[in-house]
Amino acid sequence: MTGVATYQQLYADGIAGLPEAERAQVTQLTGSSIAVLRAYTPYAESSDQAQNVVRYIRAHDRVDGAQVLVTGNTAFDMDYVQYMLDQTPWAIVYVMVTTFLLLMVLLRSLVLPLKAVLMNLLSLSASFGALVFIFQQGHLSALLDFSPAPLDPTIPVLVFCVVFGLSMDYEVFLLTRMREEWRAHGDNRRAVAAGLQASGRLVTGAAAIMVTVFLVFGLVSSVVVIKALGLGMAIAIFVDASLVRALVVPALMRLLGPVNWWAPRWLQNRKPPAEKTSPA
Repeated sequence: MTGVATYQQLYADGIAGLPEAERAQVTQLTGSSIAVLRAYTPYAESSDQAQNVVRYIRAHDRVDGAQVLVTGNTAFDMDYVQYMLDQTPWAIVYVMVTTFLLLMVLLRSLVLPLKAVLMNLLSLSASFGALVFIFQQGHLSALLDFSPAPLDPTIPVLVFCVVFGLSMDYEVFLLTRMREEWRAHGDNRRAVAAGLQASGRLVTGAAAIMVTVFLVFGLVSSVVVIKALGLGMAIAIFVDASLVRALVVPALMRLLGPVNWWAPRWLQNRKPPAEKTSPA
């Protein structure tokens, strides 16, 4: 008797005549409106073969008058990854748009907020490339003591949100000092040089502290997710502070010249809250 025929006969005759062990098993896996079937495969839970099995069952298995649901570790991982992929673009857009609007109000410019967002994406791209190189492709796996595997989908999202916020902090320090110089004499070249000189030590010190702390997580932790988060954030902050903020941003602002400070008239005419005079 085949497996399907065996199950059909089992449920047709009822459970009264079954041995106690089988009767208990049937009772645990069936109810008035639900039946649970356990399927086993020779594949690893995170393998492509196991995921293909889940996709096949969801696409082809149908029961008239019933709904087929597939669960288990493989199905959970697939659903979780898909959820992250669906929601991540909205999170990225929200962070970028709110950051742009806040910087626009603070700096009274449309160009500088756009440049700041794009520069953050540049350093984050370097970090994501390094994470794939190290953890997914397996380079430095012997040195860092881990087994190469696909990146956890939460890692890029967390790295993006944390690094975007941290690096934007000293971006504000840098740009506000430049804006003060620009408002004082209207010379873009002088404003870029003076702002970089005034905030350089602060940016370097803050970045050095963050890189050191994140490296501790990346080098000491035995959990791969924590290790990847630490190294990813350390690399992003290092690239951002040493290359992007110190070289790319000043060079780009020097090339743009007065365009850096362009804004519509309605935005230029509004004074920032800090510049409003207090009543006597």
